[in-house]
Formats: sequence, C-alpha cells, structure tokens
Amino acid sequence: MSLTCCSGRSAEFAVEVPVGRCYSAPGYPTMTTADFEIRVRNTQSGDFEGIGDLCGRVYPETCPWSPEQLGSHLRIFPDGQFVAVHGDEDRVVGMSSSVIIKWDHYDMFDDWDEFTAKGTLANHDAEHGHTLYGVEAIVDPAMQGHGLGHKLVQAQKTLAAAKGLWRMRGGARLRDYHHHAGRMTAPDYVIAVVHGQIVDHTLTFHLHEGFHVLAVVPHYLTDDSETLGYAALVEWLNPDAIEPHHYSDRPTRFLHRDVVRQHHPQASR
Repeated sequence: MSLTCCSGRSAEFAVEVPVGRCYSAPGYPTMTTADFEIRVRNTQSGDFEGIGDLCGRVYPETCPWSPEQLGSHLRIFPDGQFVAVHGDEDRVVGMSSSVIIKWDHYDMFDDWDEFTAKGTLANHDAEHGHTLYGVEAIVDPAMQGHGLGHKLVQAQKTLAAAKGLWRMRGGARLRDYHHHAGRMTAPDYVIAVVHGQIVDHTLTFHLHEGFHVLAVVPHYLTDDSETLGYAALVEWLNPDAIEPHHYSDRPTRFLHRDVVRQHHPQASR
C-alpha cells in the first residue's frame, strides 16, 4: 500500500493463486519464461534475499527491507506476509505485508511509522484488533499491468475474511500528485481521482479493488517527492463481518457520489 523503507509459511492460512502468464514492460528486461505460473503464497525465510532485490528494482533509491525486519514480521504475523513468485526457482516478483491493529488506538491522520510501529509490526494485536492494515505492497515493474497487484490484494482480503476481521485499511500513496500540486490541493486531487477525472496509479488501483477513501493524510510518508508526503487512507469492508454502522460511520467527503447515495442517503440530500 505504501512505502517508507522497503523494509515459513503458516499452516493456518496459505494461498497459492495462479495469475497466468507474465509479460515485459517497456524499458525493462523481457520475461521469456511466459509459460510459468506466478504464484502468491505466504512468505518464507528463503524469500528474504529476493524481497530485497525486488525492493531495489522498485525503489532503487530507498533502503530495502532487511532480513532482520522480514524475520521479525514472520515471527509476529506470518499469515499476513505474502510474496508472488515466478518460475521454477520461485523468483520474487511481488510482495505484500500486513498487520492486525485495534483501530481505536490510532488517529485517522497518523503516519506510516505510527500504524506499523516504524515497520517492526510490534503493534500487531490479533486478540483485540478488527482491522487488517496494509503495511506494504509492491510489484516488479516488469510484471505490472497484468493482475499481479490484484492477486496480492485478494490474498489480503481472503486473510481478513478468514480471520473474521471487519475491514482492511491502509495508506495509498498519491503517486501522481506531484504533477497536479501546483494547481490543486491534495483533498481536491483525491476527489477528482475518486470521480474518475484524474488517474493516480496507486489510488485508482485501490478504488478498482473495492476500497473507498476515508481521509487525506499529510506527512504520511517522508522524503517522497512523488506524493509530497500525502496518502489517502483507504478502506475495504468485509461483507461477511461488518454491521450497518460500519457504513454509516464513514466520513463521506471522499466517497464516490454513488456510494454516498447507496449507504449515506441523508448526506446526499
């Protein structure tokens, strides 16, 4: 979902989802092993080097997750850590990380460090928490545009449903905001993206995955020239676990007008 520092498998929840064939993107090496499936599964310790290499391909100027950080994630919440692997050698081409939190302990405008305990996941609270928080989700540039991000998010949604969690939330980087910052505020930008007037390559993806925007958070990320520090707090509600107040309690400013009419009729009048 977001990135500040690109920081065995659990028997209870293991996912392996075929995503079909892989293709190359302009400017990146061609993937010639197109007949191999890409699988999404829980992260294992043997994936740590591949995750570090992936971080370098996605964010070459940012420090990658260290083996110590990744090992801590596996010890704390192995079910919430996923990789997408390609070919017989299980080359890591995507990864995601998540943590369960008790939302009442946080403010909607907290930053990435606060929600993730500075990337350690030491705030994981499976006993009292009802919210799966997206810590990280990245895809190899050569694999983008072919559904891999969708499969990683779907694995997280499946995890949330399996654990009976109410929702998934996270900070979606406003990746393309720097192109528009000179003529509009971040909240106005998000409203335009929500209503399809502007495409933001991160936020638009999450909207297509069924997430809705709750707030625009300044200073969510540091030293991020693309977002200028801004992220959208996004939410997906688990239809099998939520109650009516989970809809009615949501702020409506950044919801699509159709969602407002459906779930917040008083606000649409």
